[in-house]
Amino acid sequence: MLADDHAVVRRGLELLLDAEDDFQVVASIGDVQAAIRTTRGYKPDVLVLDLNMPGGSSLDAIPEIMEASPQTRIAVLTMQDEPAFARQALSAGAMAYVLKEAADDELVTAVRRAAAGETYLTPQLGARMAAEAPVPAGPPDNLSEREVEVLRMIALGHTNAEIAEQLFLSIRTVESHRAHIQQKLRRSSRADLVRYALDHGLVER
Repeated sequence: MLADDHAVVRRGLELLLDAEDDFQVVASIGDVQAAIRTTRGYKPDVLVLDLNMPGGSSLDAIPEIMEASPQTRIAVLTMQDEPAFARQALSAGAMAYVLKEAADDELVTAVRRAAAGETYLTPQLGARMAAEAPVPAGPPDNLSEREVEVLRMIALGHTNAEIAEQLFLSIRTVESHRAHIQQKLRRSSRADLVRYALDHGLVER
């Protein structure tokens, strides 16, 4: 389902997503209250939600939307490129945060990740969030500061290739860091690493 207050944008997004064989856009609406009502009615797998719409605050509406349809994953699509907005959206329950300027390249990936229950952030924004978050004094479980940085980006939904690009490392180096992290923490799945990062305050819930 698409929620954006510009009809031209909604039409463009519908064409982009409907071009995927396994996607179907079931509804397209233009304000916050309609987003809540329509989500309750359709219960879509994923809601693509603009942050700036009439009818209230989209950020404040995220918990209400999730209550109306618990199985619906929310992918925020916005022009707001400040990390604070991304943190608020993810803390409220959104699974993905994509900037409109990158929608053509990233929205399909973000929707797939959200539908699978995984987090996705526009890579540049995720890197800024990782850089701004303070590294705890005395990293837990004997992790190095670089390993904490890599773990934080894993928890924010980045792939090894994205981490390598943002941290100016080779993919092989990132894979090595990831293997060391998994060995030190005795956790092998990405879900376990995300839970560890949340529990130790490396990323916000």
